[in-house]
Order: sequence, then structure tokens, then C-alpha cells
Amino acid sequence: MQSRKYNRTYHFPFSPGTTSDDRIVSDWQGILQHEIIITEKLDGENNCLKSNGVYARSHGAPTRNPWARNAWEIWEMVKDELGDLEIFGENLYGLHSIEYTNLHHHFYVFAVRDGDTFLSWDEVVFYAGLLDLPTVPVYERGHFSEKEIEELILKGVDEGSQMGGECEGFVCRNAAAFDTEDFKYNVIKYVRANHVKTDEHWTKNWKRAKLWFEFNPA
Repeated sequence: MQSRKYNRTYHFPFSPGTTSDDRIVSDWQGILQHEIIITEKLDGENNCLKSNGVYARSHGAPTRNPWARNAWEIWEMVKDELGDLEIFGENLYGLHSIEYTNLHHHFYVFAVRDGDTFLSWDEVVFYAGLLDLPTVPVYERGHFSEKEIEELILKGVDEGSQMGGECEGFVCRNAAAFDTEDFKYNVIKYVRANHVKTDEHWTKNWKRAKLWFEFNPA
């Protein structure tokens, strides 16, 4: 079963952590017409669990990277339950730029796609629960003005990550389901200034990220 990779997520105009490869969406006010879920953007690798394997950013072939080993272990347990669903999650098994001190898991679900439709957030939570997987932390949920969105995000970055450590940023998504072709206007991100980009170099001497109890062993 071939599918498209996860869509490129555009930045808010006020997102300072952009590079020449990133894209900014200027006409983002349309999302304000909907209920919005603001989730923390975790510093990991985008992995997708499908009925035929585990994929990283590209869906050309399943990933065989050693830092995706945990995702394959999860896949072995849930593969028979997936059907046509694609479960997208942030895989934190390999340490990237931020070392979180309060990780309880290495894999956090942030989206579920069924065919050409990204399911609603409530459906994401439902399916994640069925598969016994956690979702990324929800920071706020509701209807917000343009000013409120910016103030909430800046406040959240200053407060730091719910996982312990620095906060990379936030993702705002339409709480309702939407078509893949409309992704650009329904999922928008903010990345803090001076966030270290995780280039290929981190893979050369990669190490497993510690879980919370490993920082304070009994």
C-alpha cells in the first residue's frame, strides 16, 4: 500500500525559527473560523505506522534505521488493527537537539490519516487510545483570535516543554477532520528562534533518549 508522506507544515508569519527551506503561510486567518487544538511540537522524527510497516519522512520504503527500533516494536503489536489507517507520531527514541527530562514514552501520536482525510483530533485521541499509544501534549483547545494565538504560543515557549526542558514550538490544527489537499490551511506551526536543526550529523553517533525515571534512579 503506497501513500503520500506527511504534508509539509507551513510556519506562522511570526515564527522565528525558519530557514531558507521552510515556507510561511501568510493568509492563515481562515483557521480561526474553527475550533483549534494547540499541541506542543516535540523534537523527534516523524514516523508513520501503516499496515505494511514503519515509515520515516519518506514513504518510498519502510525505515530500517536503528533509532526506529521502538516504532517497529509498537508496529508488531498494533499492525493487525491498523487496516487503512496511517498513524503519525513523533518518535523520540533517538535523541535530537533537546534532551527531555520527563519523557514517559518514546512515541507520541499527533495525526491519523484515512485515505485522503486527516481525521479530527477527537478521532486521533480515540484511535491512539485503542492502540494504547499517547498523544502529543495539548496546550490549549478552543476558538482564538489572531492576537490570542500569538500570545498563547509565546507564553508556552517561555514556560518550557511539558516533557521537561526547552520547548521547540507549537502546532495549531483544525480540531475537525479535513482533506489532505487543504492541509496547508489547517495545520500551522511555530518554531522558536535558535532551535538547533537536527541534520544528518546526529545519526552518526546517535543515542537513545532517556525516560523520566532514568534521570532519577532509585
